[in-house]
Amino acid sequence: MKQTAESVWSNCLLFIKDNIKPQAYKTWFEPIKPMKVTNDVLTIQVPSKFFFEWLEEHYIKLLRVALVKELGENAKLVYDVKMENSYSSKKPHTVKFPSSNRKPFNSQGVTVPLEIDKHELKNPFVIPGIQKVKIESQLNPNYSFDNFIEGESNRLARSAGLAVSNKPGGTSFNPLLIYGGVGLGKTHLAQAIGVRIKDKYPERTVLYISAEKFTQQFIDSIKGNTRNDFIHFYQMIDVLIVDDVQFLSGKAGTQDVFFHIFNHLHQNGKQVILTSDKAPVDMQDIEQRLLSRFKWGLSAELVSPEFETRVSILKNKMFRDGVDIPDEIVEYIAKNIKTNVRELEGVLISLIAQASFNHKEFTLQLTKQIVDKFVKNTKKEVSIDYIQKVISKYFEMDVTTLQSKTRKRHIVQARQLAMYFSKRMTKASLASIGSQIGSRDHATVLHACKTVDNLLETDKQFKKYVEEITKKLTF
Repeated sequence: MKQTAESVWSNCLLFIKDNIKPQAYKTWFEPIKPMKVTNDVLTIQVPSKFFFEWLEEHYIKLLRVALVKELGENAKLVYDVKMENSYSSKKPHTVKFPSSNRKPFNSQGVTVPLEIDKHELKNPFVIPGIQKVKIESQLNPNYSFDNFIEGESNRLARSAGLAVSNKPGGTSFNPLLIYGGVGLGKTHLAQAIGVRIKDKYPERTVLYISAEKFTQQFIDSIKGNTRNDFIHFYQMIDVLIVDDVQFLSGKAGTQDVFFHIFNHLHQNGKQVILTSDKAPVDMQDIEQRLLSRFKWGLSAELVSPEFETRVSILKNKMFRDGVDIPDEIVEYIAKNIKTNVRELEGVLISLIAQASFNHKEFTLQLTKQIVDKFVKNTKKEVSIDYIQKVISKYFEMDVTTLQSKTRKRHIVQARQLAMYFSKRMTKASLASIGSQIGSRDHATVLHACKTVDNLLETDKQFKKYVEEITKKLTF
């Protein structure tokens, strides 16, 4: 009976399935399609060049044994590689590549087409600092659980992080979303989970990346026509840590590709860890289907540390830096710096530096000077919601009126000022600002900002409004 590509590949898969982990089989062999078998040559279709290279790098010996069992010692393998052109005018096409490993397969008679440059055999998706075979985690080993001080403000998040690090992908905390304000330790905790997983499970592939960098890589993959390779790269990660996921706000294309990557990882028991400056329910311009994924696991909030925790954080920092500071000074700092961990450590570093450089002792007077300067120079965190409340109160209206569709002059001006200050004082995109101020588009926000700039130059009363509102928002 004549062998078909389907029957040969089906028998190969039976052998392969018995010799690798189920997850690896599902990820790297189920997507493969048998195309044809001619004499001793089997042609299989794979989704991308990156997929082809991964098989060559990690499973070539297994493929050789399986194929030799079916086709004999002269067995040869050819990959039919899908080349994605979805972002160009060309139709999608495929290119044939023989197995590049000459030892397992005698590829005599099977040649690379002349029009294919040999340089194209390299991985077309390259992340700076990440090699093709060994993926560097991008983790900072200084971020550990040992120096993440536990307190009431972070107990749930820290406990969930420990559970995830002991059994990544095997708890109900998947995804684990850690959210909270600036400087409360979101990045520290997320990386601490990754560091512990790498220590406990060195064979796992862990990757930390900011949402901003992820977005830029996606844009580059579209420009380079390597979107499939981008997706396959992320689909092979065992533990994916994405920092500041709120940065995806308003970026529909990036959200779409992240949605598919997230689904693949989650369905295959991989661990996803996310950080955000707000809870999922408060995220703007994120697709509902993606927000629903964020809510699947656990959302754990980090809040400003209470007094006892602030003292413990300072003492831990002193121990690590090898300095001894009187308790009254430590307690004074903890009582006066209440916002976040970053500011606490900033004051302590300033105090140590001042005492060391100027050969002064640690005194309460010196500490008070530094704390006063630090508090004065620390800018208040301003949100779009806060800006709307301040401006609504200033013009004696409620926020609903400010966001309404009315075209009354004084309400329109208040709304334009809210957009203007939101652009100046937050990192939100124009689309995000418009969405949060009455569901306007980015063009409306841009027009509002230009209008305010023009009025500042021509209208003295309007200029006074801006000056007074600025004081209310910054003091």
